[in-house]
Amino acid sequence: MSNRAEGATELRKDGEEIQPLLTPYQLGPFHLSHRIVMAPLTRARSYNYVPQPHAAIYYGQRATPGGLIITEGTSPHPTGIGFPNEPGIWTQEQRDAWKPIVKAVHDKGGIFICQLGHVGRYSHYEYQPNGAAPISSTNKPITGGHIMLPSGEMVDFPPPRALTTEEVEAFVQDFRLAARNAINAGFDGIELHAALGMYFDQFLKDSVNDRTDKYGGSFENRCRHLIETIQAVGEEIGQERVAVKISPFSDVFSASDSDPLNLGLHLVKSLNNFNLLYVHCLAPHHSRTKPKTPEETTTSPLTPLREAYKGSFLVAGGYNQEDGNQAISSGNADAVVYGQLFLANPDLPKRFELHSALNKPNHATYYTPDPVVGYTDYPFLEDAHGIQV
Repeated sequence: MSNRAEGATELRKDGEEIQPLLTPYQLGPFHLSHRIVMAPLTRARSYNYVPQPHAAIYYGQRATPGGLIITEGTSPHPTGIGFPNEPGIWTQEQRDAWKPIVKAVHDKGGIFICQLGHVGRYSHYEYQPNGAAPISSTNKPITGGHIMLPSGEMVDFPPPRALTTEEVEAFVQDFRLAARNAINAGFDGIELHAALGMYFDQFLKDSVNDRTDKYGGSFENRCRHLIETIQAVGEEIGQERVAVKISPFSDVFSASDSDPLNLGLHLVKSLNNFNLLYVHCLAPHHSRTKPKTPEETTTSPLTPLREAYKGSFLVAGGYNQEDGNQAISSGNADAVVYGQLFLANPDLPKRFELHSALNKPNHATYYTPDPVVGYTDYPFLEDAHGIQV
């Protein structure tokens, strides 16, 4: 259960108040030393969908004692790939390749969660086994965007294939197996990616889900596949090691809902029936770069979801240091998830502690396959100042 902003007004030995983001938090079985979480970030450096040794450097750089890191989206199944050089975890080779990467994080005292991310219809024949159509809740393709092929060419999204009722039921077992593989690789838990127009979001959102079976129509039906998967994965690895990422207010990749607040409320109230590690929720302004106003950090569209959910609640969506601290101190979040800032600043918690200047992320190198450039070469404070901090 959540302890909200407990400890957020602690004082340091010199009498200065500790930033809320830097206060400890008990996240299920894990003791966090701070509430600055590294977001799942697609990095496209896993050649042939197998995690590489350079990932151990990347994640190890960003690990801190008692700090929480969530992996980039990691496919649980061969049909879940939709981007070049994504990692997977459905084979023994992939599982074993993750082991030294997990060890690098654990050696630094970090907590490491594997995000199981299936793309659903965000894919193409060239990524699919035997050149088949991508799978989804629907036959409707994504409109108004393009997908990058393994060659780098950008093309329209093809029509997906709607899974049958029996296939949806059976697909739960693939997530169960992937979760077991993650635990066997040494991960501390898994996060089911049910946000941003990906596979589970294609069942949740009524602009996509046009099914007439038990997985379509009402809130309950559209949430059913995710809930059944959480139940199965929880039985496999323990509910306290299962987390979920949601974005009821997002509208990316043609995935929006006509009643996002009530969809979100129904979903988080359903999640109260489980002893989950956390719910990770994206704010509506997840893509913007302007700082949030005080009103947006204390009362936002996420506030009703936060109040309805009884467990640990993580928020993401363009938060900077100031509004991250405000989100914690207001009780609007238990921890704040940082993406681009953590990518460009491997020592982000230290920089926040010292109120230091931040490196700027290089957008041009986000998805290049280079094992160093834009990946492990962002400078630490000691690199920038010539001293060890």
